[in-house]
Amino acid sequence: MSPFFEETVYVTPSRLPVSVQADIARCTSHACRAMGLTEGPVHAELRINGGGPWIIEINPRSIGGLCSRVLRFGTGLSLEELIIRHALDGDDDPPKRENQPAGVMMIPTPRAGVLTEVRGLDQARAVPGIEKVVISAHLGQELVPLPERSLYLGFIFARAACAEDVAAALRASHGRLEFIIRPAADWGPSVDATEGV
Repeated sequence: MSPFFEETVYVTPSRLPVSVQADIARCTSHACRAMGLTEGPVHAELRINGGGPWIIEINPRSIGGLCSRVLRFGTGLSLEELIIRHALDGDDDPPKRENQPAGVMMIPTPRAGVLTEVRGLDQARAVPGIEKVVISAHLGQELVPLPERSLYLGFIFARAACAEDVAAALRASHGRLEFIIRPAADWGPSVDATEGV
């Protein structure tokens, strides 16, 4: 099996040292030039080890899923609005990202089976710093974890005074959630499915 990793937490601003961030920017810029990507959004994923940053993926696209909701610019513009503004006017000077640290957790799928219940939502939403908990998987849905499928159970959004507090809030909120997943063979048609939680 090829190696894979599960994305879980995205926090901005980065908690990495400035020198490491500069190495990442140089590596990404070099790879984009090599691919001929000079305009528009770029989605880049890298891993870092003792040898520095290593490219996993670079594509001419925006961030996926609901993750972009964590980014706000100027007076509240979304990332998608900035991308459209740039497409319409390449000389448009984009507003800065808001200063408040923010983050999102992509809730991983712990095992295969059918999602029958989500517990602890109120407790997860009550964690200080948590803005929203969205369960995008629906009850009755068959779940398949990575690497066979890339579905996340949902997303947790947080804002706090520092990036460390954001990450801690996300993990604390996730720790209060419990996903009841039954083997697919046990799933009977008598249980109603919903469109989400």
